[in-house]
Amino acid sequence: MSTTVLIVIIVVAVVVLLVIAWVLMRRRREHQRVEARALRDRASEHAAEVAQREARAEETAARSRAAKAEAEAKVAQAEQLAQQAHMHHSEAADSRTELDKEWEHADKVDPDSKAREKQPGTDPQRPSPGP
Repeated sequence: MSTTVLIVIIVVAVVVLLVIAWVLMRRRREHQRVEARALRDRASEHAAEVAQREARAEETAARSRAAKAEAEAKVAQAEQLAQQAHMHHSEAADSRTELDKEWEHADKVDPDSKAREKQPGTDPQRPSPGP
């Protein structure tokens, strides 16, 4: 074989190897494109699910905030009612004291009263204090 034939064979072999490498790289790139497209399709499907979950989470958070505000309003209302009850108890105690004083004064003024001999609250004509 001559040198020229040998060089041509080597050049042809190198060109064939380069063409094979180029074809393999194109196939690999095309496969990567197809794989990327499939991944994007799956991500697109998951995006809708994630959006629904986010919407559900936001709705739940809004309901939570509303329930918390309602509970705080109920606490404030309960505190206000407790203060009113305390004032009413205080006023009732003051009224009870005034009423007892009136009974005692009436007993002192009444010459027929036997309250001087009895313990307070045992007079049958005098109503007993409420609960």
